[in-house]
This record gives sequence, C-alpha cells and structure tokens, in this order.
Amino acid sequence: MTKQASELKPILFVVTSNAVKGATGIPTGFNLAEITHPLEKLQAAGLQVEYASPLGGAAPLDGLEDMNDPVIAHYWADADFRHAIAHTLCLDDVDPSRYSAIFFAGGHGTMWDFPDSVAAQKAIREIDAAGGIVSAVCHGPAALVNARRADGSLLVANKRVAAFTDGEEEEVQSTHVVPFLLASTLNERGAHHQNAANWADNVVVDGRLITGQNPQSAASLGEALRDALLA
Repeated sequence: MTKQASELKPILFVVTSNAVKGATGIPTGFNLAEITHPLEKLQAAGLQVEYASPLGGAAPLDGLEDMNDPVIAHYWADADFRHAIAHTLCLDDVDPSRYSAIFFAGGHGTMWDFPDSVAAQKAIREIDAAGGIVSAVCHGPAALVNARRADGSLLVANKRVAAFTDGEEEEVQSTHVVPFLLASTLNERGAHHQNAANWADNVVVDGRLITGQNPQSAASLGEALRDALLA
C-alpha cells in the first residue's frame, strides 16, 4: 500500500553556511541546482520541504548557478522559496522527530562545515533510528563521513554510496583545495563508493540511504527520495 504525501512529515533540506574554501579565500557555498532540482520532484508529488543550515539564516550560494536553467529560474522567481533559503533554520534548533527524511545538498562549502557538525550528526542519527531516510548529493555526503547510527556504528559502513568523485574533484582543480577527498574518505569509512563517469547522472539507493554523485544527479535523487517516501 502506497503512502499519501499528506500523511508524511516534511523533508529537511540542509545547506552549507560556509562561504569560503578554507584558507584560499575562494568564495563558495551551496549549489542551487542541487536544491531546486530535487525540490521540483518532491513538491510535484505534494511533499513538504523545510530548510536548515549549520548557522541558520541566509545561506551562501556557490556562484555556479545557471539562471537560464528553467527549474532554477522558476524557483528564483518564487518569493516564498527565496524567503525560505534566506531564513534557514539553525540545525542546533531543529527537532529531528519532525521529519520523515533529511537531505544534504552539495556545493564545496559543505566540505568545511558538514563533517564535524554535531547537530547534523544528531539529526542523521535520530532520523535514521526512527526509520526515516538519509539522503545527500554531490558534496552533501560530507555530512555522512562521521555520522553514526544509534548503535555507534558508522552510517556508511558496508553501504553503497555515490558522491562527488576524486576524478571530478581533479577536473575542477580542487584536489588540493578541499580538506579531504570525499569519495576516498567514504571508502575509508567502510562505504562502497560507486563511481560513474565524471558528470554522469548516478544515484545509489541502499535501503534508507540515498546518495547522488554530482549536480547532474540531483533531479534523479529527488525522484528516488520521492519514490522511497511514498512507497
């Protein structure tokens, strides 16, 4: 029996608060396509979304947004959406029991503030323990590298995952900019990272863990998250 969207708690979308690539001074933030493309799929199904970030308030854009993208253009013209991402909840203030799923969007900024966020780890642990879904795309899985289940085990251990690949990091000349290589680190944590070709649409579903490789995977991740929630 399939669920109705109206029966489900909202999905918590989490974006970075970090606006600079470490000591380089290079601006960064969250990737707008990785919010809007999944959002379109989820909202079309009647699912509700709320937004949070480690510091709360206005989250920085990474500057890579294509305003000619019709999905981005649609949401950028939407006053409610613009207000929501300018007034994100602070993760410290979030009650994880209010959500059916959590989704971590990417953008290079995540590599500095997601991995050690105690509030992000708490939200992941509690949503997972309640039978909810944990999802992330591109650099969003940075939130998963130190996340643990309620029993203390690493969330990604023995799980198939997708995330921004070491090859993609090399192609955007950020191998020596980021504090660690995401795909390699996930493997070090016991995950089985599923590499696809650079910029391929690649989403991996392993139980209640749903991850995607890059911005090109964001819409497909939204579809996978929708389908899992409504199953």
